[in-house]
Amino acid sequence: MSRALTLIDGRKDDRVPASDRGLHYGDGLFETIAVRRGRPCLWHRHWTRLTTGCARLHIPLPDAARVIADVERLLIGADAGDGVLKLMLTRGSGPRGYAPPPAPTPRCILSFAPGLPGHSTGAEAGVRLTLCEARLGENPRLAGIKHLNRLEQVLARAEWSDPAILDGLMCNAQGQVVCGTMSNVFVLDDHGLATPPLTTCGVAGTVRAVVYECADALGIPVTERVLRPAELFAARGLIITNALRGAVPVADLGGHPYPPEMVPAELIERVRQIALEPETHA
Repeated sequence: MSRALTLIDGRKDDRVPASDRGLHYGDGLFETIAVRRGRPCLWHRHWTRLTTGCARLHIPLPDAARVIADVERLLIGADAGDGVLKLMLTRGSGPRGYAPPPAPTPRCILSFAPGLPGHSTGAEAGVRLTLCEARLGENPRLAGIKHLNRLEQVLARAEWSDPAILDGLMCNAQGQVVCGTMSNVFVLDDHGLATPPLTTCGVAGTVRAVVYECADALGIPVTERVLRPAELFAARGLIITNALRGAVPVADLGGHPYPPEMVPAELIERVRQIALEPETHA
């Protein structure tokens, strides 16, 4: 049976030094990766986003072969079946103060937790969402990447306790919808699909890119444009995407219902097949 396990810099451990900059400043990046049948899904896309984040934050990128070897050791040691792999990369330890060390030694934390939420492939069931009051701050240098500073999402997630609500959508300071606390959102209207641009804030999800590719193959136009809550409530349907769930239709947003059957079932199925299919590392 699968069990939880953590490796830090390749060693079985679950503690980091108090001097770690990820703890002090959120100085680092992370990736949350679905694991199916003991293998990670969308590994190459996650690694590409991590690479982008390292370049943006000037954190040395670890050797890919070493990280892959550690991931394999972790999943074998955890007797992994389906579950969640989390990769955290901090700038490592450093002296007091914001100034990054001139020659940082990044710390790589890998953890596996058994159980993969919502990985069934049925496209007919919709999920419930809420609209959050907490707003996302804008910083183009951090937009798109998955950095460790997640206090905005923490505050947003604290706004609801109903377990039937899967996620909350967040807006920027101008009241424009950006993304969910853990998902990207697509609106279905008469022109196809639309999703908010992520040039100033938000995370560019790995499955978000898969939707673009699958929609193109099906002849469904996808555009990026500013969306406000009123446009979401007026839409024919909504889709959210997430690395652990693939793509799912939305049945309700803040009490406003959507018929899940309005969302193209073939698109949902194609996205889920790609997003939740184990991938070889090489």
